[in-house]
Amino acid sequence: MKAWRVNELGEPRDVLKLEDVPELAAGAGQVLVKVLAAPANFPDVLLCRGEYQIKPPLPFTPGVELCGEVVAVGAGVTRAVVGDRVVGTSGLPDGSFAEYTVMDQDRVFPAPTSLDDAEAAALTIGYQTAWFALHRRTQIVTGDVLLVHAAAGGVGSAAVQLGKAAGATVIGVVGGPEKAAYAKELGADLVIDRRSEDFVSIVKEFTGGHGADIVFDPVGGDAYNGSTKCIAFEGRIVVIGFAGGTIPQPALNHALIKNYSIVGLHWGLYQSQNPAVIDECHTELTRLADAGLLRPLIGERRALADVADGVGRLGDGSTVGRLVFQP
Repeated sequence: MKAWRVNELGEPRDVLKLEDVPELAAGAGQVLVKVLAAPANFPDVLLCRGEYQIKPPLPFTPGVELCGEVVAVGAGVTRAVVGDRVVGTSGLPDGSFAEYTVMDQDRVFPAPTSLDDAEAAALTIGYQTAWFALHRRTQIVTGDVLLVHAAAGGVGSAAVQLGKAAGATVIGVVGGPEKAAYAKELGADLVIDRRSEDFVSIVKEFTGGHGADIVFDPVGGDAYNGSTKCIAFEGRIVVIGFAGGTIPQPALNHALIKNYSIVGLHWGLYQSQNPAVIDECHTELTRLADAGLLRPLIGERRALADVADGVGRLGDGSTVGRLVFQP
């Protein structure tokens, strides 16, 4: 079978190679799936560079989520049968940038019938991260002002749609006019281009001085620092990641004086610490999708042969919307 392999660490375009590899088999508690669609995610970029918190042994195949068709099941599998269309996360070192991959059954979920393969593939990591941020680590309510950084990105776009579904007023911050148009299409009430506008002053003006009740921050650096200047009384800043490359050093005296909370979210921990909540999350996401309240907006649908270039462009920050590969 064909699979993209990383034999040495570096930039995605340089180290990703499409190779013939041995066929996989489903072990106990696993399912073997034919990959129908696999989105690019920022962790794929970090995996290629050796900068992700998980460091699989070389060589490995990246690709952390997918939509697929079950073609075989291992002993003890109860969550899927052959022929099921499923979504979820793949297990390294055999990721989803391949014709086939294996999945542990506790990471397998039914694909919503209301979404096509590419849309369904993009429902797991980004949307579950956003759901846990807004409904577990904070408790978003109707009328909240939600500020989303990188609102045209994978997790940011999910946060915009889930914020609107919860009845919040959503402000999206993006980089560039093309991404601004995409965030507007997602449903953001206000979109700010950080390259040409000061989001701090605009948020204050738009909210009449109230500020943002919740800040969704997968960027860090200047995005975080600016957010502390426009956070509302009793506001919550949810730290998702540091795609901007700089990890902030919070001034806790500032959090005390302005009475706001800094909340961390590591979505992957729920897989080991509280997996039942992940099932609950997927059920709710499926309900929202079936009700037409969320739908991953796919910016590009590319062939399996385009993985190296696509992941490289994601790392450059030049993609708009979800980039999905369909073998």
